[in-house]
Parts: sequence; C-alpha cells; structure tokens
Amino acid sequence: MNLATLLLFIPACFALNMAPGPNNLLSLNNASRYGFSTSCLAGAGRLLAFAGMIALAAMGLAVVLHASERLFMGIKVAGALYLFYLAVQLWRAPVDGQAPGGAGGRGLFRLAAQEFWVAAGNPKAILIFTAFLPQFVNVDGPTSVGRQFFWLGVMFLLLEWLAIAIYAWLGSHLQRWFNAPRPRRVFNRASAVLLSCAGVGLLAARR
Repeated sequence: MNLATLLLFIPACFALNMAPGPNNLLSLNNASRYGFSTSCLAGAGRLLAFAGMIALAAMGLAVVLHASERLFMGIKVAGALYLFYLAVQLWRAPVDGQAPGGAGGRGLFRLAAQEFWVAAGNPKAILIFTAFLPQFVNVDGPTSVGRQFFWLGVMFLLLEWLAIAIYAWLGSHLQRWFNAPRPRRVFNRASAVLLSCAGVGLLAARR
C-alpha cells in the first residue's frame, strides 16, 4: 500500500471505528462501571469477532451471506434479540453498592463475551468489510491481494482498539458522576433504550 492510499484509509477507517454503535456503547458503560482497563480488555471480544469477519471477507465467504436471505435474516434476528436481552439486563441492573473496581476474572470474561456476541450478531459488519477493505487493495501491485488484505485488517483492528480506548476513557471519566444510585440508574436505563434502538435498527436493516 502506497502512502497516498494509506492517508485515505486511516481517516476513513477510524471514522467507521468511532461511529456510535452498540459495541462502543458497551465500552462506555463498562468503563463507567468497572474502569478503563477492564473496558479495554473486554474489547478483545469485539476484536476477535471482527478478526473472524475480516478473515471470512478475505476468503470470499461473505458472498454466501450476501446471497442468502435466510442466513442474513437469522443472524440479524439473533443479534437484535441479544441486544434486547442486554437492554433488559441494563434496565434491571442493581445500582446500590456498585464499586468502581475491576470486574474480576469471570466478570471480565462475561464482558468480553458480550462484546463478541454484539459484534458477531451484526451481519452488516461483515458486509462492510467486504465493501470497504477491498477498495484499498491494489490487485496490480507487487504485493499479493491476501497479504494486502491481512495488513488492512490488522490496521483496522488496531484503530478499533484505539476507538475502544477512547470510549473507555470517556466512560471512566463519567465514573465519579455515577457513584450515587440515581445517576447510575438514569445512565443504565438510557443505555438500555439506546441498545433497544440499535436492536430495532438491526431488525430494519436490509442486505
């Protein structure tokens, strides 16, 4: 990839990474509850899901998803139902006695699993990789297409983790405002409403 292409790819990619969505909302909420480090580590679940999607796109298997109405619908409905489930959990989450400490080993795994399933439950994400990343691949260049796709994917994931860190930083700075039960309840329920809206948006999404 030459310098001109790189200067186009990085800002366009980072704009995608920073776009508000259910995963970034999870990073914000997790940081406000458990702190910056826990939220960043939990984001590894999202990166794992995106790495799998990039691999599928590189192998051309995304064409199957694009062509199959039933498969697309199945993943979409499952993803939306999981967002609704998380919204209910947040709405009903206890707010008394929540300390801003880390989530612990099992808690961290649970948060990472949430990040993974929210990312994996969005079939449009893999179609974005199919449509976005190939625009920056030079099929006539000296480097193989597979190698170019690999490095584009690596840069995407690094920028995604930077976005996770930014949202986690914002969430950790909100932490002190949510020590009292009432602000925490308002934040949890606002997050629950936004996740529900994301679920509705996912159900309305077309291929």
